[in-house]
Amino acid sequence: MLLVYTHKITPRVTYTFKHIFTRILQIPVDFTTKVETFIAHDGLKISYTKKPLGNEFFVKSIDLLFNQGIDYPDLNVTKWEDTSCFFQVNSSSPIPFDVFAASFYLLSRYEEYLPHVKDEFERFPAEESLAYQNKFLDKPIVDIWALKIKNILIEIYPDYKFENRKFEFIPTIDVDIAFDYKYKGFVRSIGAIIKDLFGFKIHRLIERFMVISNVKQDPFDVYDKLISLQKKFKIQTIFFFQLGDYSTYDKNISIKNSNYKLLIKNVADYAKVGLHPSYFTMKNDEKLKQEKKRMEAIVNTPVIRSRQHFLRVELPETYQNLVDVEIAEDYTMGFAQHYGFRAGTCTPFYFYDLDFEIQTPLKVMPFAVMDGTLKDYLNLSTKRSFDTIYKLAEEVKRVEGTFITLFHNESISGAGRWRGWDRKYEELMDKLSKL
Repeated sequence: MLLVYTHKITPRVTYTFKHIFTRILQIPVDFTTKVETFIAHDGLKISYTKKPLGNEFFVKSIDLLFNQGIDYPDLNVTKWEDTSCFFQVNSSSPIPFDVFAASFYLLSRYEEYLPHVKDEFERFPAEESLAYQNKFLDKPIVDIWALKIKNILIEIYPDYKFENRKFEFIPTIDVDIAFDYKYKGFVRSIGAIIKDLFGFKIHRLIERFMVISNVKQDPFDVYDKLISLQKKFKIQTIFFFQLGDYSTYDKNISIKNSNYKLLIKNVADYAKVGLHPSYFTMKNDEKLKQEKKRMEAIVNTPVIRSRQHFLRVELPETYQNLVDVEIAEDYTMGFAQHYGFRAGTCTPFYFYDLDFEIQTPLKVMPFAVMDGTLKDYLNLSTKRSFDTIYKLAEEVKRVEGTFITLFHNESISGAGRWRGWDRKYEELMDKLSKL
C-alpha cells in the first residue's frame, strides 16, 4: 500500500491519486494528515503538500486540488524530460510540476467548464483543448506521467513487487443507420429513389432494388460478420444502437420496426450492446429516459452503456443525466475533429462532478479514434487512416492501457466511399489481437 501525506484530504485529492495509483499503477493507496503516521509507515509513501517533511519522495502541490469551484489557472506548458507538463513548481522534487493537479485538470475536463468557442454542433472542439494546442493530444499523457512516477518509486523501493497491467483492445460500433436500403418505410424509400434519380446515381437505384427484392444483402448489414470476427479473434465488441425519434440528425430505422428490434435482440445474444442516445438528449433528460426504456424493453435487461450521438456532451449536465438514469459506462469521451486522448488518459476513469465536488459512479471509457475523424475531418487515405490507428494503439500498448476505437457499421461495410475499410478492419482486429 502507498501512503500519501497531505495537509488536507479533499475529494479532488483522493480522486486523482486513486486514478493514478490504483487504476493505472495497480497500487492500493491511503491518505493521512498526521506526520507521525506517515513517518511510521514502512512501505511506499509520498508527501503531497507545500514543503517536504524530510527526505521522502515529495511532490510540491499547487492549490488546485485543495480548492472548490472553477478558477482560471495559469497554464504554461513546458517539457519534463521527453514529455509535456504544466503547473510547474520550484522544489527539490524529482518531478518539476504538480503532476496530480495537472492530471486532475485533464481528467475532470476542467477546461470544458471554462469559456470556450463551441463548434456547429455545440461541442467542445479539439482545437480548444490544451492538449491539441500544445501537441500532446495523441499521447495518453496522464498514463505516461504515472509510469514515470512508478520508475521513481522503483528506484526508492527496489524490493517492492509492482504489478503490471495488460493492454486491452475494445472495438465499438455505432449503429446510426442500421440498414442502407431496407426497412426505411414507403415515404422515405420513395424520397430516396427520387433523390438518386435526380443525382444520376443509377448504381444505387439498381442496388436498392436488388436489396429490397432480397437478391443482394444490404451493404450496412455487417452484424453477422462483426460477431464472427469477435469470435475469431476473441475480442469483445460493443454495439451502440440508436432508438431516438426521426429528426434532421437522427435518421435510423423506425423504433417501431419489428426487424430492427429483432436485429438488436440478435446482436445482444452474442455481443455487448448499449444505447446510442439521440442528438437532442445532450440536454434533455426526458428523451434520454425514454430511449433507455425503449432499449431495455427490447433486450429485456438493464442498459448500462451509452455513447452520445454526434459525440455531443455538455459538461456536467449530460453526464449528470446519465448518472440519474443509472448508466454505468459512457463511451463518448473523445473528439470528432481529431484523434487522441481528450481526457489525457487511456485508462477508464470516473466522472468527477465539479458542480458538486464528488466522484460519481459513472465510468468514462475514453476512445482514441473514430473512423469519421480520419476520413471526413482529416481527409486521410485508407492506408494513412489505419496507420494512424496502429500508431495510437502502440502508444496505449506502451503504457499497458485500454485502446478503444469507434467505427460504424457503414464504414465496415466497405461500400461506397468506405471502399477497402472492411478488409482493413479485419486486419486491424487480427493485429491488435496479438498485441
